[in-house]
Amino acid sequence: MELINVLGLDIKILIAQFVNFAIFFFVLYKFAYKPILKFLDDRKDKIENGIINAEKAEQKLLEIEDNEKKIIENAKIEAKNISKDIIDKATIFAEDKKVKMIEKAKQEIKTLIDQEKGSIEIQKAQTIKEIKREIADIVIASLEKIIDKKLNKEELTKTIKEISKE
Repeated sequence: MELINVLGLDIKILIAQFVNFAIFFFVLYKFAYKPILKFLDDRKDKIENGIINAEKAEQKLLEIEDNEKKIIENAKIEAKNISKDIIDKATIFAEDKKVKMIEKAKQEIKTLIDQEKGSIEIQKAQTIKEIKREIADIVIASLEKIIDKKLNKEELTKTIKEISKE
């Protein structure tokens, strides 16, 4: 104890300071250090969870991008198939329409031909009637001339030839 007295230290004050330091350390530990450590641990946990969530989000984003690419590819394939089907149907429809139009045109042409044939037959019949009438007139005129001349056989033949030429 002499050493403590020589140094000028009072044991009561030293013990009081030690007790004060212990109380101060306890209060500081209880109200400052523990909450700060808890806050830092919570912050560390939040940061770790944020990193984990960010990695999960990045992974999900990659999965979504892959799914998006697959969906786009499938949509393109489906669009090609649909457009091919539409083109095929349009081609078939056009071919059917073409065949129907050709058949209709053939029918119309056949009808026109039949009408023209009928018209030609009527004209032919009229022409034949006119020719018969003219021949009859020629024959009558020829006979009148023959009768008027009262010709013999040679003259008759000669006269018929002349009249035919006329």
